[in-house]
Formats: sequence, structure tokens, C-alpha cells
Amino acid sequence: MHPFLKDDFLFNWSELQPATIEPDIREALRRARVNVDGFKKLSGPGLTYDNVLLGFENATRELGRGWGLVTHLDAVLNSPALRTAYNALLPEVTAFYTSLTLDAEIWAVFKAYAATAEAQALTGVRRRFLQESMADFEENGADLPAAQKQRLAELNALLAAKTQKYSENVLDSTNDWEHFVTDEASLAGLPASALAAAKQSATGKGRPEAWRITLQQPSIFPVLQYAQDDDLRRLCWEALTQVGHKDKWDNTSLVSEILALRDEKARLLGKAHFADFTTARRMARHGATALAFIEDMAKRIRPKFEAEMSELEAYRAKMAGDAVRVLHPWEFGYYSEQMRRELHGFDDEALRPWFPVDGVIAGMFKLFGGLFGIQVVGRDTVYVDAAAGTRQVIRAAAPRVEGDPVSVWHPEVRFYEVRDGDRHLGSFYTDWFPRESKRGGAWMNFLRTGGPRRDGSFAPHLGLMCGNFTPPVGDKQALLTHDEVTTVFHEFGHLLHHVLSEVEVESLSGVRVAWDFVELPSQILENWCWEEESLALFARHHETDATLPSELLAKLEAAANFRAASTCMRQLCFSKLDLDLHIRAQELKDADLDQHWNDDLGPWQTRTTRRLPSMARRFNHLFSDATGYAAGYYSYKWAEALEADAFTRFLKEGVLNPKVGRELRAKILAKGNSEPAEAVFRDFMGRDLDSEAVLVRDGLA
Repeated sequence: MHPFLKDDFLFNWSELQPATIEPDIREALRRARVNVDGFKKLSGPGLTYDNVLLGFENATRELGRGWGLVTHLDAVLNSPALRTAYNALLPEVTAFYTSLTLDAEIWAVFKAYAATAEAQALTGVRRRFLQESMADFEENGADLPAAQKQRLAELNALLAAKTQKYSENVLDSTNDWEHFVTDEASLAGLPASALAAAKQSATGKGRPEAWRITLQQPSIFPVLQYAQDDDLRRLCWEALTQVGHKDKWDNTSLVSEILALRDEKARLLGKAHFADFTTARRMARHGATALAFIEDMAKRIRPKFEAEMSELEAYRAKMAGDAVRVLHPWEFGYYSEQMRRELHGFDDEALRPWFPVDGVIAGMFKLFGGLFGIQVVGRDTVYVDAAAGTRQVIRAAAPRVEGDPVSVWHPEVRFYEVRDGDRHLGSFYTDWFPRESKRGGAWMNFLRTGGPRRDGSFAPHLGLMCGNFTPPVGDKQALLTHDEVTTVFHEFGHLLHHVLSEVEVESLSGVRVAWDFVELPSQILENWCWEEESLALFARHHETDATLPSELLAKLEAAANFRAASTCMRQLCFSKLDLDLHIRAQELKDADLDQHWNDDLGPWQTRTTRRLPSMARRFNHLFSDATGYAAGYYSYKWAEALEADAFTRFLKEGVLNPKVGRELRAKILAKGNSEPAEAVFRDFMGRDLDSEAVLVRDGLA
């Protein structure tokens, strides 16, 4: 009777309809409250590891799983009905979770258990479980006075509501804009793949005579990168800057409100600012440490960054036959691509034939199957459209396993199992192409956490990977850019971090690690997108199955570090924006977002003729979740330093060396948060981090 609460390993997605969300989640809340009430009565002999630590984790598992399905559907099948149901329940669900760490009776049970002889004798992962559980309560206000607990609950509810609205504004303003081109000549320079996708998009909207451009990344980025028509690039760039900024979707006030709420929350919890709150249990430990890391890296690459700016300005002048000047913002992508072609003979579009999406994914599975000792096999899927009364079965590509087709939420979704011999480690869904009901970007998430069980069995994990890549045209397979390929590998790294976890405690398993460590497993897998040995396994021509020609490989390698300082500085600029807004929240609370972006962060950006609208209004990483990557965007660069150093082991011992691959699996991917991140890294490398490795790899040392 409650499809969102079923305990089957797989879900019948056709049953998970908006109308069932409210009754199911309210029932889950009721059951969770009953469980928590029972937990509060524990005392004396009842204070055991099973009853307290595992008991508390079990008390809310059903609610967590059900609400996780709702949030997932909100990301991939957003609709007015689903949005209404989600927003109706969000305050109540947020309030419930907030109440747990603020409940004096629950906290008393934990403190009483921590004082027992059994608790003090815990070792290994169980000791870690107790320490992390106690830290969760302390960090989230368990020891605050009653009035401050009440205010913290209010802050969390407000943050949940306002960040959800921010996310909706970004999605809605992205979908609101479209541009139909009727003169093909104005699309000169666009690759055939982009033209075909634009034609298919227009036809789908009832305009077969036109080409349709949208603000979804696979549509607009080729225009900014390749279109010779300066006016078209300008039109698209201006539209992109209005996401989260125009009309009823303006996020300006929401950014200020979210920052103020986060700052108040941090101060309420005894921290100087939100960055200190978020980093306290991460590798950085303090916001100032994260900021110093970002600023030091920027200082080290600044000379090359400034040289690259001047080089591009000179190149544009040469191409245009006029004087050197500062570039317009809609010119950077275009002239960078022209310059890359001229210097390195490299055209990212020329690589597409070697990156058919199915071939890339099959090759990726084979590559990391050999490295990590696993097998990834497909399962047939079935999509049921309840409204239309139709049922569509999609046969999985080889290698596949027999079995009933697995229910999926969209006909483009695929399903796989991960095995280690006879052991089923986990399964996952993939959903790679854009649609208007789906949020932008690429991400990995998990739906179930398995792991070793006390009886010696292993419960499989369940996860998913989503993206917004170049879609297939007609009945032809989608052909990816090299950048899209690295994104696939990135998300697969996150997925393997979840699926290969061997931690017995759910809340310490998989990707639940320090935030500035979580990108190591994902970013390290990107390295195999650049190595000749590994490319031979997945870069195969979609028609001939030929490997990437040596001349194209040479051009790819030569162009690998093209404008590397500019790419790096862009990421550092986003990190600086993030830390600035959260460390200087008091100082900047009444500041103009655009003035801060252009003046304070001007030295971190390429110079341009325009004063730009602040990135903060459409920065989903920072503002579409109560915390998310807030005061944590630096983690990408921090983890990049870790993974670049870790990959040096493969460079020295063999890119396809299964011995090193098995070590990476056992010492990092399998460990989750069972040990501190520093110890996990040290165990794999045999030493502490050498941060110079990332600069050496990118040609910036």
C-alpha cells in the first residue's frame, strides 16, 4: 500500500507517482517517530552497541530511503504535481531530522552508552562509529540551550525551503529560454553533431524548418565554442547569464537570505562563520586553511594565467586583423577553440566518432574491471508509462545477464550489476541525456547502502549516475566529446566508491567521507581518459571499431594542458567566491552581488569588456541544498591534489597494473569513512600528500 516504503532491493518506478508521495512519507514519519520514542526509553542493560548505535541508524532508515526516492525523482522527473508534493513535505521532513540531534532524551541515551564499559572497549570501525555519532550530535547543537535549539530548527527549515526554491528558479529560468534559427548560414562553424541535435530539438517542438538552441549545456556550449556569428554567440551568452537572474526567477534575494541563515546557524553553533562550521570535520579543519590553499595555488599559477590572457588577446587581434584589445565575454570560448586548433591541430569534435556512448561505457567497465577485479554486466529494463498505458522493454547490451527486466523511471535509463566472481557487490542505473524535467549537470547518488553482514553474507549496494550529455540524433548512437567522456569516468569513480565499499556500518560506508576527500575517487578515474594504454580499451570508432589514430592521440596529448592556467584559475575563482561569501558573510550581507563578483573577484577572472552578472545566482553547487558544496567548492581542487599525487603510483608502476588497482580498491574505495581520510591516503601512498604533483601534471609547476 506504500510503494515508496517497500523494502524490495529494486523499485517499481511506475508505482512511484506524485499522488502517493504524501501518504507514504507521512507514514514513514509516523513509523520513524515510533522507533525514536522506543529508542529514548533505553537504559541500563539495554545500552548496547546493537540497541544504541545500530538501533538509532535503523530507526530512520525507512524514512531516509523513501525521502531519497522523492528527492531523486525531483531531480530527474520534475513536474508540477511532484514539486507540489515535495514542497508540502519538505518542512516536516527537515524538522524531523533537525529534531533528532536537538532532542535531549536521545542525546542522553548516547552519552549514557558512551560511558559504559562496552562502549569504551570498542575498537576499529565500531569505535569510529561511536566517535562520529557523538560528533554529529555535538556539531548539530545537542548541547545548546532550549531556546537556541528552537532557533536552529527554524534555521534548518528555512534553509531547506529557500535552497529548494533557488534550485527551482535555476531549472525554470533555464527551461524558459529557447532560440529558433531559420537561416542555416548564421550557424556556420557549428559541428554537424550540434546542427543535427538542434534540428531534432526544433522538430520535436513542431518547428522542423528551424534549428533550436536551449540553455542546456549540450545545446548552448557548441554555439559559444564554434559559432562564427558573433551576434549569435552574444545572444546566447546574454541568455545564459540571466539564468537565476531574470523576472520571477531572480535568485538575488535568495542568495542573501541563504547566506544570512547559514551564518547565523554557524554562530549559533559556536563557529566564527559557516566555512568553519563545514570544514571542522573535513581535512581542512578550518575555513582559513581552505582559503589559504586556494590563494596559494592562485599565486603560483598567476604568471601563467596572465600570460595566457595576453596570448588570447593577441591571437584574436591577429585573427580579426585589428588592434589588440580586451575580449568580449562571448568571444573566449570561440577564440580559445580557434587557437587550440591552430596551435595543436586539435578539434574536440574530431574525436566524437571514437567516443560512442555505449562503446565508451563498455570499455570503461572492461578497463576498471581489470584494474579492480570486478565484472559489470547489463540487465534488460522495462519502462511503463502509467498514464499512456504502455510498456517498453529495452534489451541490455552485452555482456548481460538473464533475468526479469528491471523497472526504470525513463526509457533512456539503463541498469547494470557489479560482481566480483559469484559475489553481487551492487547495482546501478544510468541516465545520461538532458530533458526539461531534469536538472542540469552530472551527478552520482545512492539509493541503498549494503555491505558485509554479521552472518557472513554481503548485501549489495544500489546507486545511480546521471548526466546531460550530447543526446543521440534519430536512431544513431550518441557520440561524446572528450570532456563528456571524462565526466562519465568521474561519476563512475563516485559510483565505485559506493558499490565497492566493504564497511559494515551504513553511515560510514561509501561516499560518506570528509567532503574534501570525496572527489578523490572520482577525479582519479579521469586520468585514464588521457593515457594511450587505457584509451585503446574504450576509444573505438563507432563504425569501424578502430582505435584512436596515433596522430589524433598525439594532438589530444599536446592539447591536454592548453590554457591550463586559465582553466585552473576559473575553478579557483569559483572556490574563492564560495569561501568569500561564507567567511565574509557579515561584511558582505548588504553588498551588491555583481559588484563583489566584478571588483573583489576581478583579479581571479579573465579580463573582459563587460561587467558580469554574479555567478552566485545560478551556482547550484552552493545554493540548491541546505549545505551541499557551500564553503566546500575548494574540495574539487583539494581532492585534485590528492588524486594527482595518488595517480603517480600508476604512472610509475603501470597504468593498467592490477596490483596497484587492487590496492586502490582495498585501501581507498572499500574504506569509506571507517578511518580518517589522512590515514586512508597515507595507507595507499605510504606517505603524506605531495601537493606539487597536480601542478606538474597540468604543466603549471
